[in-house]
Amino acid sequence: MRSRIQALKRTAWTMLTCVALCAILLLVLRAGIGVAPRNSDLSLAVLTAEPASATQTPSFTTQWNRPRFDDRQEERLEMVLNQISARGVDDLEVLEAMEHVPRPEFVPEYYLRDAYRDSPLPIGYGQTISQPYIVAYMTELLDLNPGDYVLEVGSGSGYQAAVLSELTPHVFTIEILEALGAEASERLASLGYDTIEVMVADGYFGWEENAPFDAIIVTCAAGHIPPPLIEQLKSGGRMVIPVGPVYDVQYLILVTKNEEGEIRSERLLPVRFVPMTGSVQEGQ
Repeated sequence: MRSRIQALKRTAWTMLTCVALCAILLLVLRAGIGVAPRNSDLSLAVLTAEPASATQTPSFTTQWNRPRFDDRQEERLEMVLNQISARGVDDLEVLEAMEHVPRPEFVPEYYLRDAYRDSPLPIGYGQTISQPYIVAYMTELLDLNPGDYVLEVGSGSGYQAAVLSELTPHVFTIEILEALGAEASERLASLGYDTIEVMVADGYFGWEENAPFDAIIVTCAAGHIPPPLIEQLKSGGRMVIPVGPVYDVQYLILVTKNEEGEIRSERLLPVRFVPMTGSVQEGQ
């Protein structure tokens, strides 16, 4: 009996030793490759897109901070699971972006209780903040990579731009209403989204100084796709835009430009957006 107990002790000691060695090895490997916590608030390094060669090694040159918020985290997670993921959006980076951005910060105080409802909400000036599912769906369609340059037409309260900035620091957003644009700019800055550039202008003409863009997202409905936006879309780029009259059916359109500059469009689903104003209504 004594010899049997000793054998069991030796077996247990051997197992504990193996577990300890494995733990030490894991720590060494993590230290060697610089593993950071998944939800770390440290700046995220972005791999720059450079031509590959036998002598080149990837260089991490672009960094940006992404703010994190603790309030109503459970509601955000429920929104992502029940309203977005359950309806087919499965890009993990987009889902995480939606989980991190606090929608109540982008809605008027009167609607704070409804901030995570699956519906658009008024934000003043006759404008709305889109429902969470549409924000996630349109973001997923852009197929963004870290470091991409993305243009948003229709800043609204700044929510969509904040979601985009979770995926790339190069976010440029245009708002035609001066008061709304000023509020969005101040809000984004106060929340820590300091890589987003906001301009008050007619979004029909895009933002030529920062073109071409890897992706363009339009959050107001136009009767046609503005030619300047097509011109400012990079070869290989993608644009998502609702097209249609104000009081009739609008469709979300995915526009792609291949490497030869050829344009293709795909009609996706019926939507309802506020109208694009400015030159598009004047037929320019």
